[in-house]
Amino acid sequence: MGHPKRPRKKYETPSHPWQEERIKHENELMKKYGLKNKREIWKAETQLKKYRNLARSLLAKIGSEEGQHKREIDQLLTHLIRMDILDMGATLDDVLALHEEDILARRLQTIVYLKGLALTPKQARQLIVHGHIAIGGRKVTAPSYMVGADEENEIDYAPCSPLADLLHPARPAVDVIKSRKPLVKTAEEVSKKEEKTVKPEETLPEAVEPDETSNPTASEPDETSAEPQAAESDTASTFIEHGGI
Repeated sequence: MGHPKRPRKKYETPSHPWQEERIKHENELMKKYGLKNKREIWKAETQLKKYRNLARSLLAKIGSEEGQHKREIDQLLTHLIRMDILDMGATLDDVLALHEEDILARRLQTIVYLKGLALTPKQARQLIVHGHIAIGGRKVTAPSYMVGADEENEIDYAPCSPLADLLHPARPAVDVIKSRKPLVKTAEEVSKKEEKTVKPEETLPEAVEPDETSNPTASEPDETSAEPQAAESDTASTFIEHGGI
């Protein structure tokens, strides 16, 4: 147990501070989910690492203490299903296939944006911090609050917020809400995108044999070229008649 005034960090920092690919990926996540700093990404990665380590340890214990082992598996899967991170009927292999975006997608900030209560993820963060968002009538001011599956439908503007008025000008339009898509892509969308990016093998064009009928200049004599030849022959004959050599 740590000191109550000095709690332990809830995240693990990267092993190397200067990794170009990791930095680019983290910058994309910050822009996509409207995060304040990279610590929020590291918290999600640390939580995901705990889930994976627990799933690996349970997979390694298959066959030993069947009753306790089954209860631990059910507890892990039930927790992830209740948080809407996994679907019903998921297995431990599905836990190992998770990534950090599955955790970031369950944050209150992300859900508020996807439900159409804010125009951008950053505006969703501002509304939460300023006390305009409530879950079941209870005001929540933490953007990183993990929303459960049973709480998602209860998210709305706080009753005491001016935005609770339907005619408030700051509320997003209905057409904007309907056109909004989830931030995390499904497996079908990823597979379709990969199929589009695969280019067919390039084939060289077949050699086309020349067609005599298609080129009329090859078969017909050139009248313009024949005229100078006739003129030359006439001048030669007249030259000989007048005593030329």
